[in-house]
Amino acid sequence: MKIYYLEIVTPDVDGTIAIFTASHGVKFSDPIAEFGQGRIAQMPNGGKISVRAPMHESEAPVTRTYFLTDDIEAATDKAVAAGAQLAHPPLEIPGEGKFSIIFHGGNQFGFWQV
Repeated sequence: MKIYYLEIVTPDVDGTIAIFTASHGVKFSDPIAEFGQGRIAQMPNGGKISVRAPMHESEAPVTRTYFLTDDIEAATDKAVAAGAQLAHPPLEIPGEGKFSIIFHGGNQFGFWQV
């Protein structure tokens, strides 16, 4: 398994980015609409990390890990068949790939296909 995308949802975007910039020297982009206004930094393994504010009042802070897959539909279907709750079906972000989100055991995970 390879982590491709790490999403941090927080009410303190600037403070969170300041922590990663100070501790690891990473640079984040300006907000990107296709990523929920997330500010993106590239990880050394080719993946991405995003820090964004909640998109609506009921979205709680969360750190969501997206695992790279060659077949997002199959990975999502198998996770649901194994007991996960589908939170977001596979959706394409043009030029970035497809993602899906599942919930299980109080945690949130995702899959990413590039």
